[in-house]
Amino acid sequence: MKLYINTLGEFDIKSDGNSILMQSKRTYKLYKLFEYFLTFRNKKLLPENIIDNLFSENDSDDPKNILRTQIFRLRKIIKSFIGEDADESKYISLNFANGYYCLEIGENIVVDVDEFEELIKRGDIEQMLNTQNAIEYYERALDLYKGVYLSDNSYEVWLVPTRNYYQRLYQKTLLKLIGLLKSINCYENVISLCEKSLLIEPYDELIHENLVESMVCLGQNKAALNHYEYAYKLLEKEMDAKPSEQFTSMLGRIQNPVARKSDIDVSSIKNNLDEEAASGALCCELSHFKTLYNLEKRKSARKNDNNFLCIVNCNSCEKNRESWTSLLIKTLRKGDVFSFWNENQILVLLYNVGENGIKSINERISENIKNHHAINRDEVKLIFQPLFKEDAR
Repeated sequence: MKLYINTLGEFDIKSDGNSILMQSKRTYKLYKLFEYFLTFRNKKLLPENIIDNLFSENDSDDPKNILRTQIFRLRKIIKSFIGEDADESKYISLNFANGYYCLEIGENIVVDVDEFEELIKRGDIEQMLNTQNAIEYYERALDLYKGVYLSDNSYEVWLVPTRNYYQRLYQKTLLKLIGLLKSINCYENVISLCEKSLLIEPYDELIHENLVESMVCLGQNKAALNHYEYAYKLLEKEMDAKPSEQFTSMLGRIQNPVARKSDIDVSSIKNNLDEEAASGALCCELSHFKTLYNLEKRKSARKNDNNFLCIVNCNSCEKNRESWTSLLIKTLRKGDVFSFWNENQILVLLYNVGENGIKSINERISENIKNHHAINRDEVKLIFQPLFKEDAR
């Protein structure tokens, strides 16, 4: 008879697929003690360290005696799992020698983390030899990961290093498998894998990214956009900040999918490129702004265009983002572009500014600030710099 110990997710011990754990208030602390020994199996553990990690809140004058009592009870539970006549060396043995406790497991015990690591090692070997074999090993490994290591003990400090190790191993293996599936164009499998993984790691940007990318590759742009918007709000709320630039760049891929038809005509291209005309200036992501800025610097140097960079300085631009966006869209011209540089600065590209144009723009912005109570006019400072002169210094 073999016993299977599950640690990736909720702790459980199974025989023939059925749980053999006895649930009661008395066994809760004993299982916690067993989880501790299991985590540090085959290692010599000092009683003092065990007490510090597991019984630090106990007010007893004799914590070592409490530990001995708990270990005596734990041994009885282990006996009930394997049977009185079973050879402990083939299952679980908890010994005390030379001042140390040590738990060892035998050939009839299978721990999921050991199987998890072994399957990943096999997948790594096969990755350079046989892609399909590597995929199968990685898939089997990831199927074992039901959640973080010993998830029922959420707040135990001694668990953190081990938990982080297996979580990182899971994430690395997941990305390896996604890479292999993408290399053979199995995007449906990637979508299924990502959706399953997000139930375990809902805030992992890379999983969301690969899911959206795979949807785009399959032409599922509406689904990709829906998931992008959902993930953006989820990540923004969880991290209390915007998702990374790498993630936000996915929006461009969704909105501008690569045409797959070789015989596509000019009018189809124009239809894909055209966007609904909007009034006022354009607010764009910083990465797009940088591209436009460098392009205009080149053009200004060549044609001597009268283009300007305007830097808006104001405390807490980011906090009043909606007010600033509304103000600049209404105040600037339709061809002008702006982007938020940091929490206190906004960058604006002004095209073909005529004579007295800078003065006019400055006055319009100052005048329109009156309608936005969230913005303090006295805190706003505008700096204008010609693109061409800046380049010619």
